[in-house]
Amino acid sequence: MATDLLTETYMSLRKRFRARAWRILGNADDADDALQEAFFKLWTRNYDIRTASEAEALLSTAVRNTSLDAVRRRRDKVPIDAADRLPAEDRRDRAEQLAAVQGLIDRELTDTQRYILERVEYGGLTQEQIAQELGMQPPAVRMQLSRARKTIRELYKKRNL
Repeated sequence: MATDLLTETYMSLRKRFRARAWRILGNADDADDALQEAFFKLWTRNYDIRTASEAEALLSTAVRNTSLDAVRRRRDKVPIDAADRLPAEDRRDRAEQLAAVQGLIDRELTDTQRYILERVEYGGLTQEQIAQELGMQPPAVRMQLSRARKTIRELYKKRNL
C-alpha cells in the first residue's frame, strides 16, 4: 500500500519535483537523475506512508537533499589537469603562496606542532596514530594541531593584508 501511494504521489507531482531539482542543479539532465535517485531511495526503504501529503513531504525532502548532494559532489570535483590549464602567472602565484605558508610553518611553529601538522597533512596519519608515536593523549594532539593551524592562518592573513 505504501509503495502504491508513493508511486501515485510521485507520478502526479513529478513535474513539480523536477522543477525543484532543476532550480537547485541548473541542468535538466541532472534534475532527472536526482529525481530518479530520490524516488529509488524512498522506494527501497519501505516507509510506512499513510497519506498522500506524507508521501509528498518525503519525496520533496528526498529530491532537495539528493539535488544538494549532487551540487556538493560537482563542486568537490577537481580536474586532474587543472594545474596545467592555469595561466603561468597563476601557477607562479600559487607556488609563491605555498612557499610562504611553508616558510611560516618552518619559522613559526614549535617542533611538535610542525611534526603533527606534517604527519596529518602529508603523512595521512590519524591523530590517534600520532598520539601513539609521540606518547601523547589524542586530545593533546588535536589541541596542538588546532593551535598550529590557527597560528599559520593568522600569520598568513597578516602577511597578505
